[in-house]
Amino acid sequence: MPPLSATIIAHNEAANIARAIRSLSVADEIIVVDAGSTDGTQKIAGGLGARIIEHAWPGFAAQKNFASDQARYDWVLSLDADEELDAAAQDSVRQWKGSEPQANAYRLARRARYLGRWILHSGWYPDYKLRLFDRRRGRWQGSYVHESAVADGPVETLPGEILHYTCDSLDEHRKRVEFYTELAAREMLDRRETAGFLRRAFTPPWTFVNTYFFRLGILDGRQGFLIAWMAARYVCRKYAKWNRLKLKG
Repeated sequence: MPPLSATIIAHNEAANIARAIRSLSVADEIIVVDAGSTDGTQKIAGGLGARIIEHAWPGFAAQKNFASDQARYDWVLSLDADEELDAAAQDSVRQWKGSEPQANAYRLARRARYLGRWILHSGWYPDYKLRLFDRRRGRWQGSYVHESAVADGPVETLPGEILHYTCDSLDEHRKRVEFYTELAAREMLDRRETAGFLRRAFTPPWTFVNTYFFRLGILDGRQGFLIAWMAARYVCRKYAKWNRLKLKG
């Protein structure tokens, strides 16, 4: 039976952290790497038996790699603070622990809850995420946004889902768009990517059409429309911020 470390990175996640930790009871230890929360996140996590490690924020991938490095065991299961394993995923991890691993990493489907509705289309589902891996063969990558775990060797899929509790309000979504597009614009600049006028003009409306119609966001009701709208806004804001940074030199 391979011992398992579960890791969560957090910053002001008092509203979510307990749910995430409780879903990880199958793990042999739970580590919360906290980047200076001021809302009681550490107290809640510590009260539920998690090991708390404070670490200044270096970026998403770097923080998750730091968390993996602090684990007592080589097999690591990583969750975000606003996620949890559903009952089926908890059972599949428990069964996995009862046998010899047949792969170097495992992925699970992720289902998102957005404005009170579970999203089944819009390009958001099943959204497979590699989250259980042998840290000797897997690491997190991504300098700014869209970090992902990658592993050498075979990857298998476990039954069950990661439940992702995203935005409860449109205002929260707008704030996230502003935060992430700032990072995405800086990433574009560092990579010396270019975006001409036509790309900046036509990519946002195409993103809406693709998300709402071709990715069947229309089947997700009002939430599907808003997901498509905000996806287009994300692209528009990213390019606008990139252009502003480029002009600044």
